[in-house]
Amino acid sequence: MVNKSELVEAIAGSADITKAAAGRALDAMTETIAEALKAGDQVVLVGFGTFAVKERAARTGRNPQTGEPLEIAAATIPNFKAGKALKDAVNQ
Repeated sequence: MVNKSELVEAIAGSADITKAAAGRALDAMTETIAEALKAGDQVVLVGFGTFAVKERAARTGRNPQTGEPLEIAAATIPNFKAGKALKDAVNQ
């Protein structure tokens, strides 16, 4: 597992920039993606993948402790679909 600080370090080394600049760039990227998804837009990074939102319908679930049925509200959830280049890179 790679955590955020390790990712920032890798970005800084790969792009030959400071860790502070890499951290700001990563934060800006994640904030921009989140804002686009909140607005209902898709974010497509060709070769890497597509970030989008999906609607999950309301449904009936069960309380695991009592077994009683309960209503689970509808929700909008973020979704990521990997692109071909990312799939190929992972499967090498």
